[in-house]
Amino acid sequence: MLDIWLPLIGGLVLLVAGGDLLVRGAVKVAEQLGVSPLVIALTLVGFGTSTPELVTSVQAALSGSPGIAFGNIVGSNIANILLIVGISAMLFPIAVSSSALRRDAMVMLAVAVGFAALSFLVPLGRLVGACLILVLVAYIYAAFRQERASSMHGAVYEKAAALEAVDPALTPHVARGGTLVLPIALAIGGLVLVVAGGYFLVDGAVAIAQSFGIPETVIGLTIVAVGTSMPELVTSVVAALKKQSDVAFGNIVGSNIYNILGIGGATALISPTRVPSEIVTFDNLLMVGVSLLLVIFAATGLRIARGEGAVLLAGYVAYLYVLWP
Repeated sequence: MLDIWLPLIGGLVLLVAGGDLLVRGAVKVAEQLGVSPLVIALTLVGFGTSTPELVTSVQAALSGSPGIAFGNIVGSNIANILLIVGISAMLFPIAVSSSALRRDAMVMLAVAVGFAALSFLVPLGRLVGACLILVLVAYIYAAFRQERASSMHGAVYEKAAALEAVDPALTPHVARGGTLVLPIALAIGGLVLVVAGGYFLVDGAVAIAQSFGIPETVIGLTIVAVGTSMPELVTSVVAALKKQSDVAFGNIVGSNIYNILGIGGATALISPTRVPSEIVTFDNLLMVGVSLLLVIFAATGLRIARGEGAVLLAGYVAYLYVLWP
């Protein structure tokens, strides 16, 4: 039993530790090169915190386990809304004050609908993957232009701000000069840990599925999805406790956009495959439904109250009950 669970737990630890080192190293490299804090927040930190999901999904697809690959993406988005927003809102009601954030919430909903439709209609081949990546690039470019021209911040920026709330040392600031050796080594070391963690996590998840006769899709939608969403859980809860509730909301919205466009796109690009039918006919639809519910909750009174957080959390418990054999 230990030889089955050990790779899974070890993989999760390596993913979290590696993702942290990767973000730290990348931010320091950007600082030494004189890149603006806004660019760092919109790109390096945003992508860095999504690296665990990216590596895990790509490795699962390459290993011939599409249930884990796409279950991780869809399951992470469902867990982000029902579990993480639910817990954060119960700790402290989440304010949704900026029009930019409401814009991003609508982008999140549109992306979820688009992914569900594509999964139903066609296999996720390289062309679809390339299109998803291009949409993400266009979104980040539009967000960067809007952020630079306005004092209001959107979800991608708040995703970075949430991480900085956990560790102020990650607050980007321009600091030209100095050696690049240590920051590059830190980033490479983090990348190595993330890749190793993804390998062990997928290996452990497949072993558990096989030994207990549980479908790989269920493992991907639950254990793997929640495990790779741990950074989002920690950052959103800390942001909520510090009463930076708009940051907690933006972190989740930004993560969900990255998960589908970035991770879904990269997975389809590297290892084209069809999304398992059980995800297409149930979990994708649920993802769209909970995304719509989050937008409705956010639009009513521009806040997510404790009662609404409790509804979301209860929804996740019900989802696990329905899903787990």
